[in-house]
Amino acid sequence: MAVDHTQAPVLEALSRYRQAGEVSFTPPGHKQARGADPEVREVLGDAVFHGDLLASGGLDDRLGTGQVLDRAEALMADAVHASHTFFSTCGSSLSVKAAMLSVAGPHEKLLVGRDAHKSVVSGLILSGVRPIWVDPQWDEERRLAHPPSVEAFERAFEEHPDARGALVTSPTPYGACADLDALAQVCHRRGRPLVVDEAWGAHLPFHPDLPSWAMDAGADICVTSIHKMGSGLEQGSVFHLRGELVQPTVLKSRADLFGTTSPSVLLYAGLDGWRRQMALRGRDLLGRALDLAARVRAAIEEIDGLHVNDRADFCGPGLADDFDPLPLVIDVSGLGTSGYRAADWLREHRSVDAHLADHRRISAQLTHADDDATAGILLDALRDLSRHAADLRPAPEVEVPTPGELRLEQVCLPRDAYFGEVEDVPVHAAAGRIVAEMLTPYPPGIPAALPGERLDGPVVRYLTSGVRAGMNVPDAADPELKTVRVLVEGSG
Repeated sequence: MAVDHTQAPVLEALSRYRQAGEVSFTPPGHKQARGADPEVREVLGDAVFHGDLLASGGLDDRLGTGQVLDRAEALMADAVHASHTFFSTCGSSLSVKAAMLSVAGPHEKLLVGRDAHKSVVSGLILSGVRPIWVDPQWDEERRLAHPPSVEAFERAFEEHPDARGALVTSPTPYGACADLDALAQVCHRRGRPLVVDEAWGAHLPFHPDLPSWAMDAGADICVTSIHKMGSGLEQGSVFHLRGELVQPTVLKSRADLFGTTSPSVLLYAGLDGWRRQMALRGRDLLGRALDLAARVRAAIEEIDGLHVNDRADFCGPGLADDFDPLPLVIDVSGLGTSGYRAADWLREHRSVDAHLADHRRISAQLTHADDDATAGILLDALRDLSRHAADLRPAPEVEVPTPGELRLEQVCLPRDAYFGEVEDVPVHAAAGRIVAEMLTPYPPGIPAALPGERLDGPVVRYLTSGVRAGMNVPDAADPELKTVRVLVEGSG
């Protein structure tokens, strides 16, 4: 039977609540904006407070008899070809932890791509799951990691047949995609589930010219950030389930371990409205975005010193399997400067915020919300950047390791290192020590070193030279990296 995607259960319930003129004697204490500070109301607007109410005992009754959230999640599942969908108001950082713990428990093995987000490492620390790291595919020319190959996961399963499943990140923050169809087959031949951290792929189900998305590729669990490439509010995330390898009650229970008991109805409304928007108009909206991206890409190629990476750069043997063209990953090395300096210049001089910045690239993310006007602002700013390139030279050099140097030895479980006896040592004395914290260039948030790994000289030089060049390492105890937190020798 056809599903009516013109419905938006959360938004409709919010409308009914307002029309009924209900008077709340429950949290939140601002009582529909009446108690909020006047200056806060002036900046945020009262609509924010009017939509901020209890999910149970406000949006729905205390027993949830209206099934407002259940109906919204069912509509989302139908829209993206999943069997079950769960909303999260704590971002995909929560969702991916719930997914991991529904597949593996303490001391059990899980195959994990080493290009995983720091939220995955946090899940390993909290759970005690034993990661079996699967190395990404490394583009030596561009010094950039793409998702691990299917063959790498196959080898990891052969070496660790007791692994409970696999987790891969696809797309990466740079738009590179794994061969999810083949990877799902590798897992399912062994009766093991595949978890896909698809935080950057909320839009993928809604246009045929985009890479295949996880549920259609056969994944068992998929985690998606609606706020990244969709229209949801920050922290709005969903995780989807298909197949019989993971029970929905288990996944829901694991999410309950991490989730808040006071979820934001505002975030629920954003998720609900985005699903309706995509189900009804997604193909048209994303088609326009893809057309715009093609025009912008062509225009960037005509700017001196800039190159926007495309399929020919990212896909092929030893590289990514597929490619999302909406993230515009722009190589600025032809300007003789770094991505850090380019991003800072664009923000300071043109009020343009780049998404990612690394030693040689910036990324400008396009979505269905962009149009010729915003594209024109970006292109004008990039042309101006090119004209001022001499002002950005010379950029401090970042000592990027080779693939062999970048891969650190995992000496003990991330959990054991993080909660072990630790000390802070001068960075010049950190090589050879077992790190007890995450050291994560952010964004995109992929740890260069994580608890339980033995630091080496090349990675230390990469991080310290990166910080001097403008890299942000916010999760380090000392973000300036004058010291590093390590295990006390002999305590691990």
